[in-house]
Amino acid sequence: MTALSLLRDEQVEVNERGTAILAEPVGVCALITPWNWPMNQIMCKVAPALAAGCTMVLKPSELAPLSAHLIAEIIDEAGVPPGVFNLIDGDAVAGTAMAEHPQVDMISLTGSTRAGAEVSRHAAASIKRVSLELGGKSANIILPDADLEAAVKEGVQACFRNSGQSCNAPTRMLVPADRLDEALAIAGAAADEVVVGPPDDDATDIGPQANEKQWKTTQSLIEGAVKEGAPLVTGGPGRPPHLNAGFYTRPTVFGPVDNQHMIARTEVFGPVLTIIPYDDVEQAIAIANDTPYGLSAYVQSADIGQARQVARRLRAGMIHLNGAPTDISAPFGGYKQSGNGREWGRHGLQEFLETKAIMGYGK
Repeated sequence: MTALSLLRDEQVEVNERGTAILAEPVGVCALITPWNWPMNQIMCKVAPALAAGCTMVLKPSELAPLSAHLIAEIIDEAGVPPGVFNLIDGDAVAGTAMAEHPQVDMISLTGSTRAGAEVSRHAAASIKRVSLELGGKSANIILPDADLEAAVKEGVQACFRNSGQSCNAPTRMLVPADRLDEALAIAGAAADEVVVGPPDDDATDIGPQANEKQWKTTQSLIEGAVKEGAPLVTGGPGRPPHLNAGFYTRPTVFGPVDNQHMIARTEVFGPVLTIIPYDDVEQAIAIANDTPYGLSAYVQSADIGQARQVARRLRAGMIHLNGAPTDISAPFGGYKQSGNGREWGRHGLQEFLETKAIMGYGK
């Protein structure tokens, strides 16, 4: 696709020196999406790419392709011109080919940090734009003045939501050291109340993990943490006692855990919470930032001013204060090994636009 401005002359921004500043579609986009939250992850890329005026090739996860096929049918029925939206199925080999293709202007990937590094490497030869939304190991700082019981219970629920298969899940809970025992007891009791079962059962809080590979990965990480000596508050390896088949994982809480433990540094992508004590707020901020990731973070405090100050010092792309929900109009994305792109809202649209300056346009 050749990038063309869709603006009429009277709509073009011209500065005081007579230079026009145009936003134009980046061109041909390769979109690679994961198996978790599949419909959401697809539309986070397809919608802004279409709105920006780009053409695209979508490769969904080989483990969850059906949502993409439904989207393809919807786009076709909506009358989008042939060739604007294209769908291919495949594994990492297909993703590599998309990243390397010289006619692809941009590649946008949501996935693991390892996958992001590989895509970046293959895209480097053609210097194409690379937008990445990757993993996380988000800290949930419960400050000393917070309602400990309410904050811990909400933190457990937020960590286990979607069976823990969310990149922005608050998987590291930081609690005041002088209230550690209380926090461990509250978290253990809250985890034990989580009902694991079939998704079609109204009593179920969380269902199975999405596939066998992820279930085995989670089990391996839980077993590794136990072997490493991380204290187990509740849960542990294996399925819940009432389920003898399926990819079900026991809601698991470890604590107290040092931030250097494997289970505190590795993205598990399962219902596993790690509780880490801190002595003062300065140490809590240091622990929260001591991670290769920087996708999201959470702060709980009775003093919104203090919560805001802590939030500004956290190296993460999204901060939730006192249980504030995700804002879909705000940019979704992170720092460090959590990626370099943004999705949702105005910032998500800008990922698919090039900026052009035309000097002398207004003379």
